[in-house]
This record gives sequence, structure tokens and C-alpha cells, in this order.
Amino acid sequence: QVQLTESGGGSVQPGQSLTLSCTASGFSLARYAIGWYRQAPGKEREGVACIGQRDRDLDYLPSVEGRFTVARDSAKNTVYLQMNNLKVEDTAVYSCKPNSPSWKNYWGRGTQVTVSS
Repeated sequence: QVQLTESGGGSVQPGQSLTLSCTASGFSLARYAIGWYRQAPGKEREGVACIGQRDRDLDYLPSVEGRFTVARDSAKNTVYLQMNNLKVEDTAVYSCKPNSPSWKNYWGRGTQVTVSS
């Protein structure tokens, strides 16, 4: 069964860190570029970070560049999003999926990140 699971979210104070995980079963994440996305209440979903199939191709939303790092562990079939110096405006549900036309309409449950003082 093909499945993607996001985890690692939580409630933190501004300036703290979280690491999100995107773990696949039933298929290999290494075959795809993987994107992390987020959706805050009342806002449209936006792309946060992307790791290319060759791993060295990394892209970030300008507002998170320098604070967030995306990385892949193919042995664990997992892609991570390390988030440092979190800000209140980073509060959202974070999701991941392959950047592929065949995954266009897929959205998982995501993981909630709440940043508040």
C-alpha cells in the first residue's frame, strides 16, 4: 500500500526548532523530487521547500531560507524538514508529497506546527 506520513510537528515558542519527517511506505521517495508545503488558517497552501531527485537541488520559500533545511535519508525512505528560529508566522499544517503529476491531487493529513509565545 502506498502511503506518506508526516510527523514531528508540535507547539513551540518563537526562536525554537522542530524537525519534521516525511516517511513513505509502498514506494521509494528516492525516485522523486519531494516538496514540503504548508497551509495556515485562512490562507492558501504554499510551497516551503523542495529537494530534487539528485538531492543537491534545493529550493526554499524566501521567508524560510536560512532557517529551514530539507534533507533526504534514502535508507530510511524519509525526507526531513529541519526548522530553526521558528516564527509565529510559520504556524501552519505542514505536508509533503512527490512533485510529480501523478501526485497532483494527493494531500496527506500533514502535521501541525504552532509557534506562539
